[in-house]
Amino acid sequence: MIPMTAPNAAEVRLAAQRIRGVAKRTPVMTSRSLNDAAGLECYVKCENFQTSGSFKIRGATNFLRQIPEADRAKGVVAVSSGNHAQAVAIAAQLLHMKATIVMPDDAPQIKLEATRDRGAEIIIFDRATQDREVVAREVQQRTGATFVHPFDHPWTIAGQGTAALELLEDHPDLDSLFVCLGGGGLLSGCAIIAKSINPRIKVYGVEPELANDFYQSFKAGHPVRVDHSPTIADGLRTPVPGALTLDIVRELVDDIILVSEDEIRAAMRFLMMRLKIVAEPSGSVTTAAALAHKLPANAKRAGLILSGGNVDFNVFCA
Repeated sequence: MIPMTAPNAAEVRLAAQRIRGVAKRTPVMTSRSLNDAAGLECYVKCENFQTSGSFKIRGATNFLRQIPEADRAKGVVAVSSGNHAQAVAIAAQLLHMKATIVMPDDAPQIKLEATRDRGAEIIIFDRATQDREVVAREVQQRTGATFVHPFDHPWTIAGQGTAALELLEDHPDLDSLFVCLGGGGLLSGCAIIAKSINPRIKVYGVEPELANDFYQSFKAGHPVRVDHSPTIADGLRTPVPGALTLDIVRELVDDIILVSEDEIRAAMRFLMMRLKIVAEPSGSVTTAAALAHKLPANAKRAGLILSGGNVDFNVFCA
């Protein structure tokens, strides 16, 4: 039976062992230009260099490796606009499992093609008229496949938390941590391990202004839904926080910061021009907050999770 309680720091450390050999230990980059522009020391955890191009391989691998052997033959099903899709497809391929991915018709072409190239069956749905969860449940009922939640599951959350575990192993003296925020799986996992390692560290989520469901939910104390977000950060368009992730974030996260579309674009340009790295809009929001001087004044040595680098060429050049 799959557990549905929040993972603890020990489970994040176990996840780090399970994903070894599939997920990479990604580099942490620094830049004098970024520090000068932000007004503090920034340590950028580059998940854009990760297997599949994003942090999602961490949670997907940790999840699939815990599926009981008897259920693996039935395969897995996932819903995603791209990064979780690719990650589940890669993990399933490595474990010789069938993967069915439910993707919106407006998913970035680069992410759709990469998912299909990994052998996954793709089912396209209309984001405006169809509920992706309903489509996924239909696949589940038909095949018996295990549903791999992109964020609201303890196995996923524990896997994502390994990004912060690595960052703090490399730089244990960070006073603050800033994490990209969509459904909350990455932020939840990172907060769990970060607060365990250093209870005094401040942890913040960063979310687009146009997809601020988590910000509203965090302030209100209950889930608030924001449908059909037009943000360029396609990976952060989750319409409502997960029940589990919202509880974890409200308990462990110090605050949530919002960034504008222009600030996200400026961060992508800065990362390319100054750090010479390609970051997708969703992955750029933490850098956007730093460059826009939206980080708290008491942040002096900040870890920034750059969550991914999967961006369409036309979007990157726009």
